[in-house]
Amino acid sequence: MVEHSDSQNAKLALILVVPAASIGVAMSLFIAPGIVGTIVSVLGGLWLLFLPIAWSVLRDRYQLHLSRPKYQELLVGIVLGLLMFGIIMGTYWLFGQQWIDVADAKTKVQQMGPVNPILFLIVQGYFVLINSLIEEFIWRWFVYKKCEILIPGTGAIFLSAMFFTLHHIIVLAAYTQWQGVMLGSLAVFLAGVIWSWCYLLHKIDIKRTRMTSRTLKTYFLLLRRESAPSTLQA
Repeated sequence: MVEHSDSQNAKLALILVVPAASIGVAMSLFIAPGIVGTIVSVLGGLWLLFLPIAWSVLRDRYQLHLSRPKYQELLVGIVLGLLMFGIIMGTYWLFGQQWIDVADAKTKVQQMGPVNPILFLIVQGYFVLINSLIEEFIWRWFVYKKCEILIPGTGAIFLSAMFFTLHHIIVLAAYTQWQGVMLGSLAVFLAGVIWSWCYLLHKIDIKRTRMTSRTLKTYFLLLRRESAPSTLQA
């Protein structure tokens, strides 16, 4: 049975962590786009990373470590990556061109700072190799563990996936119409559920599984971008 103090600590951890992502993207995309919003977003990202680390080590007494990837983890990542890539591209071809104003999206990206193809590739490399690991540590491990204290069982999967979706709703609202926001949010929520479910079902290191799937998605999307007229100018 969960003790009252554990429940209170779990609630406090979620209150301190979950809103930070939404505050960061809201500042950078809507409230103060530009240098101020970017600084707040970066600070929010650092908070999202270091608070769970400090909490896990100092409060929960976990020993954090990295381990070598296994063949099963990479295989699941490849399958999920190809599947998600197919769904993303199919959805874009069917609906994306009607729901996304490319010129408006380009303007919003430029408001966050100078944009050129090299910087674009660097940013995508960060999201593939670093941010995906950070997100899985935060949302599929730290946040999930706290949700599990409050709602044992599979309910924790859906609650953590909902928390993971919140800041993506804000991002989607900046770049697409309401139909895209609803469909994209559903896709993000389901992706969060799938990654957590894989971890619980197969005991796979979901951080590497997701990094592999995101790598494949980004790689193929970049190939498509190179073969299409560029929307970013040097």
